[in-house]
Amino acid sequence: MLNILINIAAFLVAILVLVTIHEFGHFWVARRLGVRVLRFSIGFGRSLYTWRRRGDETEYVIAALPLGGYVKMLDERETDEEIAPEDRPFAFNNQPLWKRSAIVAAGPIANFLLAILLYWGLLMAGQSGVRPEVGSVEPDSIAAEAGFVAGDLVEAVDGRPIATWGNFWLALLSSSLGGGDVEVRVTAADGVLEVRTLPSDELAPLDPGRGFLSGVGLRSAVPAIPPVLAEVVPDEPAAAAGLRADDVILAVDGVAVASWADFVAAIQARPDEPATVHIERDGGRFDVVLTPRAVTLEDGSVVGRIGAGPAVPDDLYADYEVVVHYGPGTAMVEALRRVGDLSVMTLRIAWRMLIGTASVQNLSSPIGIADAAGKTASFGIEPYLEFLALLSVSLGLLNLLPIPVLDGGHLLYFAAEAVLRRPLPEAVQAYGQRLGLFLILCLMTLAFYVDLARFFG
Repeated sequence: MLNILINIAAFLVAILVLVTIHEFGHFWVARRLGVRVLRFSIGFGRSLYTWRRRGDETEYVIAALPLGGYVKMLDERETDEEIAPEDRPFAFNNQPLWKRSAIVAAGPIANFLLAILLYWGLLMAGQSGVRPEVGSVEPDSIAAEAGFVAGDLVEAVDGRPIATWGNFWLALLSSSLGGGDVEVRVTAADGVLEVRTLPSDELAPLDPGRGFLSGVGLRSAVPAIPPVLAEVVPDEPAAAAGLRADDVILAVDGVAVASWADFVAAIQARPDEPATVHIERDGGRFDVVLTPRAVTLEDGSVVGRIGAGPAVPDDLYADYEVVVHYGPGTAMVEALRRVGDLSVMTLRIAWRMLIGTASVQNLSSPIGIADAAGKTASFGIEPYLEFLALLSVSLGLLNLLPIPVLDGGHLLYFAAEAVLRRPLPEAVQAYGQRLGLFLILCLMTLAFYVDLARFFG
């Protein structure tokens, strides 16, 4: 229940921040270009709080449904009342085309600017991540054929310097979506600089989703967790056999155990089969016999479990963590590059989903966004701010799609007006609005279905 509340709170904060910035973009440019703004609302529905500043004709509103917002401008098309002749120059519909276009585009641009500022601040403050070292390479994978080996330290992707494993994932995915071979410069375990080339024809079929790096065949280097028990669940096989917290696992059926992963593999391979576990406790060594309980996984396989967890040292990941700091100028360049990469990558993934070469699992509804918001917030302020930057880019791009009811749809109408030298007929615009609303509803329905299917299997 607590996790659900955290998810909801983190989601609402994210939406309120991003929507406020988006609508403020429209509001600020409209005011600067001489358009009268009647209302600035955060949220929809019934007004919870309304105020006006002295000497300001705009009504500021916080509404009951915090899942959006809007800026209402003076517009002759949206009122049944006659607008006074002296007020008509301040109406949105009476502005020249370039002003209307600037006002509409200002919302998405504000989202991109927010993302740039967030990345800029994070990069100057210092971003932590995992060292970009290859831990393992899947046999017969794309990476194995390219010559990757465990211990390779990634230095650059297509000439772009890499500082963390997350940077590597993003750069590799972005370059692979570009359609060409991807060159990865690494420092091999012997200290020699080498180049590994990943061919485009093998990268192209991979889905650009959560398992992209696994599809390439690469896993990051992670420290081995010692085979020491931290907890033993009551009434489970480990407790029944007499295992206790702080027991050190030395061997299973005579086979030495070097890490917690070795111990898990040995236990999983013995469902409902007795296993002799050699342990060390308080300086003494002895054997215990336990029988792992058989558990059926989602894929139908049966594995053994004993109900015990590992003791993870506090400094286990110290040697694998890196903190990247940039000066103000370099940080701004890198922030612009990241927003550009994310924008291009998102559009390419959207196109691939549209033509059926990428899974719709890459879609997220408010359910998935709330889950991601809650998880990143639980990790700390830095991951949450980075999540906000990513979401701000996505919101900016979504609003620029040429779909009526979105900002991009209005810009599409304005482009047609520029070509035809007159506005599109109101009937055509109204039909486009209905079509756009239908497309958005279909997209949201699909996204909700994907998230519900993901959460409920």
